[in-house]
Amino acid sequence: MAGFDSFDDYLALPRVTDLVLSPDGARLVATVAALNDDGNKLISALWELDPSGVEPARRLTRSDKGETGPALGPDGSVLFVSGRDAEDDDPPALWQLPPVGEAQRVLSRPGGVAAVHVARESGAVLFASKALPGAVDPEADEKRRSARKEAKVGAVLYTSSPIRYWDHDLGPDEVRLQTVAAVHEDPDVVDLTPAPGRALDETSAAITPDGTTVITGWQVYDEPGFPRAKLVAIDVTTGGQRVLADQPDASFAEPAVSDDGRFVVCVREQDTTYDDPPKVSLWLVDLQTGDGRELAADPDVWPASPAFAPGRETIYFLADEHGHRPVFRLDLASGAVSRVTASGHYSNLQVAPDGSTLFALRDAVDCPPRPVRLDASATDGEATELPAPGTTDATGRVERVTATAADGATVEGWLALPDGASADAPAPLVLWIHGGPLGSWNGWSWRWNPWLMVAKGYAVLLPDPALSVGYGAAMIQRGWGQWGGAPFTDLMTMTDAVVDRPDIDETRTAAMGGSYGGYMANWVAGHTDRFRCIVTHASLWALDQFQGTTDVPGYWVKEWGLLGERPERYDEWSPHHALKSITTPMLVIHGDKDYRVPVSEALRLWWDLQRQGVESAYLYYPDEGHWILKPGNARVWYETVWAWLAQHVHSADWRQPELL
Repeated sequence: MAGFDSFDDYLALPRVTDLVLSPDGARLVATVAALNDDGNKLISALWELDPSGVEPARRLTRSDKGETGPALGPDGSVLFVSGRDAEDDDPPALWQLPPVGEAQRVLSRPGGVAAVHVARESGAVLFASKALPGAVDPEADEKRRSARKEAKVGAVLYTSSPIRYWDHDLGPDEVRLQTVAAVHEDPDVVDLTPAPGRALDETSAAITPDGTTVITGWQVYDEPGFPRAKLVAIDVTTGGQRVLADQPDASFAEPAVSDDGRFVVCVREQDTTYDDPPKVSLWLVDLQTGDGRELAADPDVWPASPAFAPGRETIYFLADEHGHRPVFRLDLASGAVSRVTASGHYSNLQVAPDGSTLFALRDAVDCPPRPVRLDASATDGEATELPAPGTTDATGRVERVTATAADGATVEGWLALPDGASADAPAPLVLWIHGGPLGSWNGWSWRWNPWLMVAKGYAVLLPDPALSVGYGAAMIQRGWGQWGGAPFTDLMTMTDAVVDRPDIDETRTAAMGGSYGGYMANWVAGHTDRFRCIVTHASLWALDQFQGTTDVPGYWVKEWGLLGERPERYDEWSPHHALKSITTPMLVIHGDKDYRVPVSEALRLWWDLQRQGVESAYLYYPDEGHWILKPGNARVWYETVWAWLAQHVHSADWRQPELL
């Protein structure tokens, strides 16, 4: 099948990554990433799609720097962020593409422009930009940045934790929210948060239709290392703030405003106890009275990405469910929740202004994201695909598989199979363990793509063990605080069920995983020798070491406790304690810029395996983070994994990737 005949063809597939609808519903714009001519970088461009699905997609932008973050104004213009026509080290600026004419740069900031929102009635623009503390305007910010650069100073002084997130440092500059009343050349910019400190790190915001109020998360540090986000409203005229939602042990995110500007809905995540997982629901706030109430409180459904229907009687949201991520509809009057879509994994939900239609990106385990149109009134409805770049299907076939755990729980997952797998030609099996651990194999992954393994003749088991989302609170509870307990036995139960199939070769199996999946790969290595080899990527090895060095140490303390006060879970569930039991060959992979699982985990794991005499190899990326994103590095990742599997699963000679 085209796209998987070679890794080059796979890399060349266009990737639809974003989707936005204009306020009047007439324009639908997607962001599409594609490989550059040199074949070493993905560049994004904006494409216009026909909401009716009749006309072909039309490319709107083209540059060697790319364009991202589109937002559409009431006049039909497209705002976006780009570094086009700038020096290589210049930050992205805000650009405007009018309905007729060429794109023009609207404004730039020394700290760049990001997270653009447009008020759908007034056309006022909200954006985020970073500035150094104390800088009162862009000129002062630029002067401070130049002074640091000329002095070759990169040092940052912190007074609170956390200090980094995912793959980037937090600081020394601060995220600020800024607005312009109208988009034109050299507009007047209002800085709504001139001294935020670290309050706006990793938060999300929205703007009311009339452009008078901004709604945003605001980080609160009640206890060092344990930030939580309250929800605040900022008056655009005065800069004054008022608190909309502030609850101990709860964070608020993803605000969305009703079309009349009266209500805000957001996601609320509540921390519970050491023995119980968090609770996720929606929170509705009346902007006039300040009153708030909980919505979608079913503990078995974790809502995300809420969006109002016109008239504020209905809210749509997304939630994981049994290997899918459907669109749900919530009736505000009754509280009743119904499912709009039957299958698939949805994102980037957009509501048409007349309320009759929804637009979204839909993907699945065997299909990359595609723009689709949905009937907003449907129950378990089907999606209508819209013409867009990047159409492809996975080679092979996929089946839903289940098994029954020892405690009676049903464990579900997907099994991806090569077309030729049969009783006469059983396929070798790769057990691929998802990350999270609060995750699910319920959608397409460009990074962890099982179909590249299927194209090599492997069957790939994608199970959702205990701790997986989309199967109710009880499924998460089964693994809470005991990562190597029920999650491990669920994985072995699923593997047992699948290798009993006549089209699977039970004598040729391997296991692999990344992040939490890497933790579990390490746990598997220390607790069974059933697999011929193991691949462990960005993996946790020593929990006591990991907890204090990860970017968000407070997050894990909620489940494991503080090491000095409650060491039990660190002692019981850390994979490194089973080092002497490991005999399976292991390929260790890690990026040096990984802040979520620091590279120290891989360094210690590698040292321990070498000293223990375990056959092992270490694929190290000095320039990558938690995910391996650069095309050349991704190629080497897959080539090395394929070679490792071939050597141990097929007893082939080791073939070193040429670029290594």
